[in-house]
Amino acid sequence: MKEYRKSTAREYFESICVAVILALFVRTFVVQAFKIPTGSMENNLLIGDHLLVNKFVFAPAATAVEETLLPIDPIARGDIIVFKYPEDPERDFIKRTIGLPGETIELRNKKVFIDGTMLDEPYVQYLWTPSDEEGTFDFDVRMTYGPVTVPEGQYFMMGDNRDNSQDSRYWGFLPREYIKGKALFVYFSFGDEAGTNVFSSVRWTRLLHQIH
Repeated sequence: MKEYRKSTAREYFESICVAVILALFVRTFVVQAFKIPTGSMENNLLIGDHLLVNKFVFAPAATAVEETLLPIDPIARGDIIVFKYPEDPERDFIKRTIGLPGETIELRNKKVFIDGTMLDEPYVQYLWTPSDEEGTFDFDVRMTYGPVTVPEGQYFMMGDNRDNSQDSRYWGFLPREYIKGKALFVYFSFGDEAGTNVFSSVRWTRLLHQIH
């Protein structure tokens, strides 16, 4: 009997199909590329940064066995997360997790307090810093907010660039089911100074920059 052999064209076709399926699987369930469009997370994340987002790390576990064996983490304060914007789920936002379920959040003179204790935030940038003599500015959520308690299954998110961030102070709490993944690292970054040479716009020092 003559041995059956696949044609070279068919082998290439099958290889391409497998590669496409794997790429779609990775894109859908494991990692996602995300581009920073605004300055709400400066100076940690810059406009033009391209990130990889781990979509698997916060995936729900169906059983205790899955939770033990798979690399699934609970959402923690300080995690930088990509999520569906609650007021327009077709858009993706990226912010830092500040308040966890059951915690009471309050802003006093721009400082964040969790259950009455001031949060140490070395990553925060302000456009201006108020003095104690300037009052509380009760009308401005950039200055004074809360106290509010984070409901179960929801989170309080804030941008690092506090005076230039559309976050939970404006649109409320983030439901757990809107979370897409945790930002891992910057795999590429472009600035505005492109000029005639495209390489001049690449921020080489930010390549593979870990996000924290």
